[in-house]
Amino acid sequence: MTETTLFGGHPLTRDLSDADGVQFLDTTLRDGEQAPGISLSPDEKARIARQLDAAEIDVIEAGSACTGPGERKTISRVADLDLDATVTSFCRGIRNDIDLALECGVDGINLVVPASDRHVEDKVGTSREDNVASTVELVEYAKAQGLWVEVIGEDGSRADLDYLEELLGAAIDAGADRICWADTVGHATPDGALEAVSRLSKLGPVSAHTHDDLGLAVMNALVAVAAGADMVHGTINGIGERAGNVALEEVAIALDHGYGVETMDLTEVYDLAQLVANTTGIQLAPNKAVVGQNAFTHESGIHTDGTLKDDAMYEPYRPEKVGRERRLALGKHAGRAGVAAALDEHDIDVSDDELATIVGRVKEIGDRGRRVTDADLLTIAEEVKGTDRERRVELLDLTTIAGGGTPTASIRLAVDGEEREPASATGSGPVDAAMTAIEEALGSSVNWNLDSYHVDAITGNTDAVVTVEVEMSRGDRTVTVSNSDSDITRASVHAMVDAIDRLLADEDEPVVADD
Repeated sequence: MTETTLFGGHPLTRDLSDADGVQFLDTTLRDGEQAPGISLSPDEKARIARQLDAAEIDVIEAGSACTGPGERKTISRVADLDLDATVTSFCRGIRNDIDLALECGVDGINLVVPASDRHVEDKVGTSREDNVASTVELVEYAKAQGLWVEVIGEDGSRADLDYLEELLGAAIDAGADRICWADTVGHATPDGALEAVSRLSKLGPVSAHTHDDLGLAVMNALVAVAAGADMVHGTINGIGERAGNVALEEVAIALDHGYGVETMDLTEVYDLAQLVANTTGIQLAPNKAVVGQNAFTHESGIHTDGTLKDDAMYEPYRPEKVGRERRLALGKHAGRAGVAAALDEHDIDVSDDELATIVGRVKEIGDRGRRVTDADLLTIAEEVKGTDRERRVELLDLTTIAGGGTPTASIRLAVDGEEREPASATGSGPVDAAMTAIEEALGSSVNWNLDSYHVDAITGNTDAVVTVEVEMSRGDRTVTVSNSDSDITRASVHAMVDAIDRLLADEDEPVVADD
């Protein structure tokens, strides 16, 4: 092929479109868990590992066996799942770490050894020569136990390149399956990644481990692949220490969409991202690439109109590619086409004049800094058309007890025009208790999911008002409703009851109470 150059004339080993066979090592369960505040149980690690395997991730680093008995239990749980992926444990340059990993039943290890002088001399307190000798001894020992071995040169992006070559070359000669260039502190720039990986790739199979401290994690990973790396380390959603690791879903879509290189089952990406976000408690930023709420959401009238005419007009790839759906949001930037499309989704026919009025009302709400929910739109449409919908579910009374005892809620509903017997329930808090009481009052014939629950707009005065927004679904229908009140439980219950009413509006089946 024609030699390609980049960053001041450095030669690329290959064009990215020729980079077949790129694999992923996921370290969500190890490096991702090292982010402050995350501690995953054995069941949680197993759940994430199964989803990673379903997404066809090649290697899953399940944890660090040296951390303690609890961590070894979680690693063993993942190792016992009989996954297609290779399951590994992170090990320091200590033989006992390898023994502990063996106890967990893993397939292999990611052996981290110091690479920069800062780590060799100041952290570990050894010499370059002794560090090489120790690495060779550890690799030979691990291979003798039948383990797959990857040797990671810690702080490799700040290491002397000649020494890094010597160290990792010795690891390959000792039998290591692969070596890894590690940008441990997110120090590297793309030209540095290019030069280092280009040299290391001549020694044997090489991986790239990048962090996002300079916002260059994805770029450095792609440059590393172009320089000869055939495996990328990363985490789902980019979680990890400090600014995080490279987000595997972002590398995956960049390679697939930009260069036609397949690395994982992209249709599993969104479910995987949601699982990791919900399990770790680190929620996704709305503007997060690939998996953020706004990644396939259009509000601008120009963008919405263009997208309705041609779905590729303002999207680089179809949302279905990554397990998503397109959303048309309404706000102050909404146009006629977007509002008409949203009304059509709810089977509401309007005249041109009515549509113009509805668009104006939508913009007014948006100008006040509010997102226009489904319930807002439907209410506006009903008012403009002069129609009054018949409510199927209406909240008549709500009583909650919190404080020192067990939170309790009592709900009284009118369903299809008939008052139901009050339903009471307990919960972990008053909102949770109220949700359970709603379920009791409606009966098992009404199944619904609370997909999201968001509290916002709390004022700082004595008359503080809270706004609760809920997204709820039933079957293939989804609605978003908000409600404001000085009491968070009342706001939550009113929003949820209104959402359930909207979900049931077009159904003919009666809402049957349980006996």
